[in-house]
Amino acid sequence: MEQSSRQLHVRVREVSERVRERSRGSREQYLERMREARERGTQRARLSCTNLAHGFAAADASDKAALKALRWPNVAIVSAYNDMLSAHQPFERYPAIIKRAAREAGAVAQFAGGVPAMCDGVTQGQPGMELSLFSRDVIAMATGVALAHAMFDAVLCLGVCDKIVPGLLMGALSFGQLPVVFVPAGPMPSGVPNKEKARVRQLYAEGKVGRDALLESEAASYHAPGTCTFYGTANSNQLLMEVMGLHLPGAAFVPPNTPLRDALTAAATARAAASTALGAEYRPLAGIADERAFVNAVVGLLATGGSTNHTLHLIAMAHCAGIALNWDDFNDLSAVVPLLARIYPNGAADVNRFQAAGGCAFLIRELLDAGLLHDDVSTVVGAGLRAYTREPWLDAGRLAWRDAPAVSGDPDVLRGVAAPFSDHGGLRLLTGNLGRAVIKTSAMAPEHHVIEAPAAVFDDQEGVLEAFRSGTLARDVVVVVRFQGPRANGMPELHQLTPALASLQSRGFKVGLVTDGRMSGASGSVPAAIHVTPECACGGPLARVRDGDPVRIDCHTGVLEARVPEGIWSQRQPAAHDPRAAAHGCGRELFATLRGAARAAEAGALTLL
Repeated sequence: MEQSSRQLHVRVREVSERVRERSRGSREQYLERMREARERGTQRARLSCTNLAHGFAAADASDKAALKALRWPNVAIVSAYNDMLSAHQPFERYPAIIKRAAREAGAVAQFAGGVPAMCDGVTQGQPGMELSLFSRDVIAMATGVALAHAMFDAVLCLGVCDKIVPGLLMGALSFGQLPVVFVPAGPMPSGVPNKEKARVRQLYAEGKVGRDALLESEAASYHAPGTCTFYGTANSNQLLMEVMGLHLPGAAFVPPNTPLRDALTAAATARAAASTALGAEYRPLAGIADERAFVNAVVGLLATGGSTNHTLHLIAMAHCAGIALNWDDFNDLSAVVPLLARIYPNGAADVNRFQAAGGCAFLIRELLDAGLLHDDVSTVVGAGLRAYTREPWLDAGRLAWRDAPAVSGDPDVLRGVAAPFSDHGGLRLLTGNLGRAVIKTSAMAPEHHVIEAPAAVFDDQEGVLEAFRSGTLARDVVVVVRFQGPRANGMPELHQLTPALASLQSRGFKVGLVTDGRMSGASGSVPAAIHVTPECACGGPLARVRDGDPVRIDCHTGVLEARVPEGIWSQRQPAAHDPRAAAHGCGRELFATLRGAARAAEAGALTLL
């Protein structure tokens, strides 16, 4: 069934048109730059003989001859490989697979460059977390450095986790005249059930089990090569690359080091090689990453209860394509996009169960048939998102695709539009005298959607944990953690607070969190108004809150406010920020320029462009 714009849900069409109109000038400027780059022709043809000789000096004889002749396309490999992080360790094998597949496809592949890959799971609660968000922009710049050698006709981006995929796409968009295919690694096998993992974490926070028990549980959860299997930012990244048409169909959640994964990697190489300006199927990234693709990404995020970090990353990625997204777009789409998946922390299942139930192909088909996604888009495999309603498999050892299951294999994990878990996407924009914020409700019980309680104000998460351990938070409370925005300290995730706040909530207290920092891609059951903007370090009103002020978080009406008389509120001076707090240690001094340049959270916390 081919979809026309008239068949789109009216809200999806309205938001798409609004984004297109808002972005008209910046998008045309971006596309003009990409047209100029395309018209200059094959990049290697512009290099001097000395330049080109340097570019293929280490190649073998056959690749060297092909690069000299300018007949075969040259595919750049930009990889986030390292062998400390489970999600990226499988990429060690990819260059050999890609180079072999490139030769079979009549192309050359060169490893153009590596990009850094931080793990928020390693840095949670540590000083290194204050580098994490800005590592996205560093990755974008590193991608630009890798591609700046002008040796390449297409790009394969190898990345998975939180800031890596957004950074790779942001960097690749500066070379949007080239075809770009994203190549994932896949999830690790399922370990300790997520509910059990959360239970042990909460017991540890309460002092009822020791570090040995906690470490045993964590090691049984994160235990093998591959992506962590909960539905945080890493797996949200993979789903979004599918919905945007930047993966091969069904590539997101195939396990690493399997014949099917290797076949998909080889096929991605062949697809990139066939999509260059040297052939007849030219499909540049600039033509794929348009406003329809980004609206599709927001819809996919909402339909699955994906990571709140993408209220930053999607805005930043879109900006790099000349497209202006904002939180109103997320909020308006969330009101009409049904929640079709329950994956931890929005449910008990992990992404392996989601994949077994029908995965991305089932989800995309349901959303397309309901008019909630644009089908009339360009993708790496051609026109139309309908190709992504098919899943890959090996037919007698050969890669093939087949239709997604007609019905979900597990309705506790994945459902159709006719019987969703919720009729809305579970992401809400909050506004009021504390500024603008986002809140994720898809993992929250309905009774927690409205909370009003006295504030307890802190300047860091360690202060919160000390108060929890001392018992002073054992009451109805809205915890305010200020000076956690991009300008203050790089906007770290505060996921370390989750077990403590969940423990208070489980004891019957009304508990909420308000912060200008991030919570996590794994935001859970405690109401958390996050990414508050303007941030406190820029004089934002959250810095006016004092201990004991009644604070209201209302997910029904979209209100975030301190219920303080206007006469008192308007006369208060915001608390002062000490810029020395994040100035040194663990490399933080190297990021002072980025902190100073960072835009607001609703502008993606960008430090570039």
